[in-house]
Amino acid sequence: MTLSMLSKGENASLPEDVQRVDVVIGWAESEVEVDASALLLGESRKVAADSDFVFYNQPESADGSVRFLGTGVTEEGAQTRIAIDLATVPEAVHTVALAGSVGAGTFERLGKIAFRVIDGTGRTIAEYATAEATTESAFLFGEIYRRNGAWKVRAVGQGWDSGLSGLATDFGVRIDDDPAPATTPVAQPEVEPATAPSTRPATRNRGVRTAKAAAKKLKPFEPQLAEHDSWQPARLFSVVGVGAGEEQERRATSALVATMQAVRPFARALCARMGAPVGTFEGFAEVQYELGDSKVIPDAVLKVVRGSRVWTGLLEVKTGTGKLKRDQLENYLEVARRKKYDVVVSLSNDIPAGPGELPVEVDRRKLAKVALRHLSWAEVTHEARMLLSHGGIEDELQAWVLSEFLRYLVHPRSGATEFVDMGRHWVAVRDAVVAGTSRASDQKALQVADAWVSLSRHLALRLTAELGATVKHVLPRRHRTDPAARNAAVAERLATDGSFEAVLRIPDTAGDLSVIADLRTNRIRCRTTLEAPNEGTAGRRLSWLLKQLQDAPGDVRVEAVFSERGNEACELLSTVRENPKVLTQGRAGEIVSFALEQTFPMGSRRSGTAASFISSVTSATDAFYGSVVQQVREWVPAAPKQSESSPSEGDTASGE
Repeated sequence: MTLSMLSKGENASLPEDVQRVDVVIGWAESEVEVDASALLLGESRKVAADSDFVFYNQPESADGSVRFLGTGVTEEGAQTRIAIDLATVPEAVHTVALAGSVGAGTFERLGKIAFRVIDGTGRTIAEYATAEATTESAFLFGEIYRRNGAWKVRAVGQGWDSGLSGLATDFGVRIDDDPAPATTPVAQPEVEPATAPSTRPATRNRGVRTAKAAAKKLKPFEPQLAEHDSWQPARLFSVVGVGAGEEQERRATSALVATMQAVRPFARALCARMGAPVGTFEGFAEVQYELGDSKVIPDAVLKVVRGSRVWTGLLEVKTGTGKLKRDQLENYLEVARRKKYDVVVSLSNDIPAGPGELPVEVDRRKLAKVALRHLSWAEVTHEARMLLSHGGIEDELQAWVLSEFLRYLVHPRSGATEFVDMGRHWVAVRDAVVAGTSRASDQKALQVADAWVSLSRHLALRLTAELGATVKHVLPRRHRTDPAARNAAVAERLATDGSFEAVLRIPDTAGDLSVIADLRTNRIRCRTTLEAPNEGTAGRRLSWLLKQLQDAPGDVRVEAVFSERGNEACELLSTVRENPKVLTQGRAGEIVSFALEQTFPMGSRRSGTAASFISSVTSATDAFYGSVVQQVREWVPAAPKQSESSPSEGDTASGE
């Protein structure tokens, strides 16, 4: 499937076999949050009723064809989603206008924003990136519209300073944001025009409210009455007696579904990743279906009710080293097609190398009517940690239930492990790299390259969950949408210089964190680069850095890059602490940037132990971030000072 990269005003046709899409608006992590919205427009480019405005307070159109899936964070960054079932969009709707809005602030603080259309597997089929928004608080990114019976997407790029209410008003929606009485919940009314058929239900005529309720943050319950530290509280999800294989999968599935039923924000966060609407969630374990002469038993059936519409997904779960099977997933897809269900979801410890990629390839013809999505246990853990650390849960009991489930997940017996295996070709490829016989075209090297990118995503997910901020694995644009080109580039570097590299972008840090695994030297190098202050002498610029590295290990290498081309200096931090001039003496020009690098030993085993390659990469990343990256902040110049000779207002007045 070809990716269409759109510029403002350009359009592209959606593939004929794609009947359901998600529209994703994504942005770099910041304190400003964006919410997606959609307007179902007729030929006049106006809504026929207020119910044709889909957003956080009215999360589904009257016919259920367009749904607001919420706002959240993934390893790709912060994002907000709208789901569109193209097959059920009413004929009277010519265009679905897709917008984003901010409740406070403007789009200027968000930088580049991506508008993406993705298919049922999560693969991007069209994208429009813009950095044009400035003072606007609402922005129309694009449209999905009909032309001669086919669906197309257009990049628009038009902003409103008047916010979501102003944008919606211009498309015919009536807004009523007057303060509601304290005893009255936020309404989600829909209003029909006077010419609407009398058979449609009567609705309130006060208009739509765009006011948004603030999320609360609660601390999970912790027992306070234990008489000794050895007393252990009773656990909601016990790991006692958990076996392996099917028993482990049943326990994990039951715990997951029960937690989703008890903690609605958690259910919504996970269901949004599956393409489900915001609604009431229910789950059922091991439901039997007949398929020909055999029975098909998915691990769970997931249902979400929103109004008169019921969304249904079949869930297949694997724990530990269990692997998903193509024939099993295709059987579930066939059952879902016959039952007119929406999606089949696979859940395992597999972390695909790129968003939208699947651990197991299936016959894509089976995806015409039913979507196939994949979640990793790492993503489930990530969502739980994000909710507990960032708020969104308003009930203390729900917070406790979710914290208990998270405690269960991180226990080794749960089977919900993190990334633990570089694949069966790891040893052969590693030895070939060391011997200098590795070649980029080797299929084994390409599979190991794919495993490295999966490990890189795993590093980003771990840091995201730990820090409560979205950590992004940085890839060239082409490699984000072309797995073959990405793996070939990784394998080429492996064959050329014997190393892997992952670049992690962490919000509010002075520079990206690069992790380089050098198989030939059996060492891991972690590195970050930051700009030096653009004022003061070289000594003062170096002093600014050293003050921030007071607690950093002495074996960190400090490299200073000067304005004169080719003029650089590098010493150990311990040496620079004793004699700062060792980096600056005799150097021409000013320091323009610093690079900080630390080296760690590399494990060689493919999986399973503290001495493994994966464990060593993970521990090196954590150590370097904690002792170096998080200690350093970007230089911020002081505010300009008034001249002492400038007259004050009082002086001016007295002289008139």
